[in-house]
Amino acid sequence: MRILLGVSGGIAAYKVPSVLRALREDGHAVRVIPTRAALDFVGRATWEALSGEPVTTSVFDGTESVDHVRLGREAELVVVAPATADLLARAAAGIADDLLTATLLTVTCPVVLAPAMHTEMWLHPATQRNVATLRERGVHVIDPAVGRLTGADSGPGRMPEPHQIVDVALAAAGASGATDRDGGDLQGLQIAISAGGTREPLDPVRFLGNRSSGRQGVALAATAAARGAQVRLVAANVDSSVLGVVPDGVQITSVETTAELQEAMLEAAASADVVVMAAAVADFRPAQTRTEKTKKHADGSVESLELVQNPDILAGLVSGRREGQIIVGFAAETGDADGSVLDHGRAKARRKGADLLAVNAVGADVGFGDVPNEVHLLDASGSDLGAGGGTKDDVAHVVWDAVVRLLSSRSGSETPTVSTSAAGRLSG
Repeated sequence: MRILLGVSGGIAAYKVPSVLRALREDGHAVRVIPTRAALDFVGRATWEALSGEPVTTSVFDGTESVDHVRLGREAELVVVAPATADLLARAAAGIADDLLTATLLTVTCPVVLAPAMHTEMWLHPATQRNVATLRERGVHVIDPAVGRLTGADSGPGRMPEPHQIVDVALAAAGASGATDRDGGDLQGLQIAISAGGTREPLDPVRFLGNRSSGRQGVALAATAAARGAQVRLVAANVDSSVLGVVPDGVQITSVETTAELQEAMLEAAASADVVVMAAAVADFRPAQTRTEKTKKHADGSVESLELVQNPDILAGLVSGRREGQIIVGFAAETGDADGSVLDHGRAKARRKGADLLAVNAVGADVGFGDVPNEVHLLDASGSDLGAGGGTKDDVAHVVWDAVVRLLSSRSGSETPTVSTSAAGRLSG
């Protein structure tokens, strides 16, 4: 695929060579078009060395071939990272005062912008209007991440990580180059996915919850869309910075409690070919939710908390599944005196009856959040079908590989084992 990679003048430009490298390693031809200010952060020689193509900033370079028109006509995908407030404003207004903005006026392919700026600039009404204008025109504008910015301040405005930009961009183009697939092996499938962690309110201030960030479920949604599926994502308390990498075509339903998640997943499963329960569901909820903040007594004591068991959403989906529907569960486990992570996972696989159960170890710095993940895939009998690990996206592709193999086995063409073609992601 022929990709144009625009780079505007923000400090986040230092991360963009990783975007370029990932796209090139996936086999795409990439032409970098920086703004003049972008070259103050990363020099022309770096872009030319990594892309293997010339780098210019002005419409007066390459006039013999009218580069801004030729490049726009040839492009199959445009990615701009970082997209500064200035770049967003110029693109929204149709200003064409350099090669990048002039080229943006000539392209007819998908355009993906990854904003990066200080929080005040991102939240300014002018920027928000510009983003709305661009989205109305069909431009994919990724919501910026929330995190550390230049200096000591933090907030929304941080550029999404390079691998997230690549995934969103390839999904927008209907490709999945990062995984050496044609992007269509889930084509035509309706997929329902849950993500995040449920919260059970104790009172207006406190809740029972868990550490799940929703990143793995969001990765499952983004990669499924990239591979051609129509996706509905039920997000339980997932931060907007995490949801920002989800492609525009994914339908998102936000929920809070286990009861809300159950209702939304049952509705989504009714029309789904594949259902994935990746959300971390609270096993218990308070028997009563107070309408006022719970306070200590005069002696410092508090009333005992009575808990009741929540419904088992995964088991309910399994028992109510339609013929041919595939159910995938996730099991976050820790080892203990009674057995290892895998021992507990096998018992849960047999108890739940899902077609596939992805078992992963979790802890304070393992599994949850923006850290690598690793899963063992088990069938309903607890048999181990293989293991895969890496980034959340890598794990998502391992799961979808297994689903594809399972679909193939049901058509009588293959056996339902994890594909070993995903080099570097699988073991066992």
